[in-house]
Amino acid sequence: MSSENVMGVMQQRVRKLPTGIEGFDDVCHGGLPVGRSTLISGTSGTGKTVFSLHFLHNGISKFDEPGIFVTFEESPADILNNAASFGWDLEKMVQQDKLFILDASPDPDGQDVVGSFDLSGLIERINYAITKYKAKRVAIDSITAVFQQYDAVFMVRREIFRLIARLKDLGVTSVMTTERIDEYGPIARYGVEEFVSDNVVILRNVLEAEKRRRTVEILKLRGTTHMKGEFPFTMGVQGVSVFPLGAMRLTQRSSNVRISSGVPDLDEMCGGGFFQDSIILATGATGTGKTMLVSKFIEDAYRNKERAILFAYEESRAQLLRNATSWGIEFERMESEGLLKIICAYPESTGLEDHLQIIKTQISQFKPSRMAIDSLSALARGVSLNAFRQFVIGVTGYAKQEEIAGFFTNTAEEFMGSHSITDSHISTITDTILLLQYVEIRGEMARAVNVFKMRGSWHDKRIREFIITDKGPQIKDSFSNFEQIFSGAPHRINGDDLTRSLKKG
Repeated sequence: MSSENVMGVMQQRVRKLPTGIEGFDDVCHGGLPVGRSTLISGTSGTGKTVFSLHFLHNGISKFDEPGIFVTFEESPADILNNAASFGWDLEKMVQQDKLFILDASPDPDGQDVVGSFDLSGLIERINYAITKYKAKRVAIDSITAVFQQYDAVFMVRREIFRLIARLKDLGVTSVMTTERIDEYGPIARYGVEEFVSDNVVILRNVLEAEKRRRTVEILKLRGTTHMKGEFPFTMGVQGVSVFPLGAMRLTQRSSNVRISSGVPDLDEMCGGGFFQDSIILATGATGTGKTMLVSKFIEDAYRNKERAILFAYEESRAQLLRNATSWGIEFERMESEGLLKIICAYPESTGLEDHLQIIKTQISQFKPSRMAIDSLSALARGVSLNAFRQFVIGVTGYAKQEEIAGFFTNTAEEFMGSHSITDSHISTITDTILLLQYVEIRGEMARAVNVFKMRGSWHDKRIREFIITDKGPQIKDSFSNFEQIFSGAPHRINGDDLTRSLKKG
């Protein structure tokens, strides 16, 4: 039997229980194994409790599976209040007997509710609750708190094994949280928890460039497959959201329908406009006209009674409105008619995963046909290249999934002369690249534009002059008798050279 067939048989034997947590089931290849225990390990602040509550909430709200939450550190009242911040009405679920919160916190007088030497009392209480409420899911928060007064590792291993065995006999799918000291140190506090558990999930909250970045990693899913590596996640108003970029599939449809850039001359250079489902990148030095092209792109959507959304990370709302007005574009009118939404935020206000979640949420609510980000380079400041690339893949993948045309800008560091668009690590992800640059011609500064790349279409490969007037942008064929425009050292070519150049074209 081939390895593929063996893996297929294993997958059939191990049924998966969907957690309902966005992206996490993709990482698990379908969810957590049914009837088994999963250890959720992480340092303080990684989201272990929220993850456990989300697991139970989704089980009740999406799959009608009652749940039990065993708490050792927080009171039931605090748990209900904290859950409400994510929009989860756990109190209603408790009233409906869909959720039971078992308070196993230490006695305030110092008496241990779980017994001095074993967990027999706790196990029986959990057993009773599961039977009474016909629970399918159980969350225990946290195993570390249970044994914090004990030092004997053999005893910890024995009691955790007993607890897991009883949960397995009852047929429930459980998650248990445990604390660890370091983000990349030992898996759990006592060094035995991960060996007793069927599955191990690690949550991290690493400090990168003065920002916290949460990731999730599945260390093991016994008897079944899962995606390897760390995947970024965030905790927003809807709970935990994981971004499994490795699970993305290039299955979106491709459209032959063209849309206008809002600049007729640019449409001509692009063979009739952008494709309806394309991702466009305008890259160039500051002041070369990138934001203007974004504004014209949005204005064209308004002209066609389509919705557009703009995420601005370099300019305030007042600046955007002022600049657009100077070009004869009325952003305020577009907003008042419900065809434009502008979201302004400082890049440093939160992490990339949170920005991605905000983008996805706003798009889901507003349902635009076009989106723009001005600019990606602002979001790239102070983050790792890998984190930035993952963010861009997440944004472009979501835009294509929703069949939205995306127009992004990127600010190049070089003011004049050639620059590498591949340094941004986003060139291969985009469908169309517009290269904007300053050039010095006849002792004067001018702007140049070039359609550097357009996937699936003929496009004008010439470098042309880009003029910004009070009536908007205009594209001229002013550089036809010059070469090495983008090298920073343009020079005029003679008639014979021009003839040969035209023949090659």
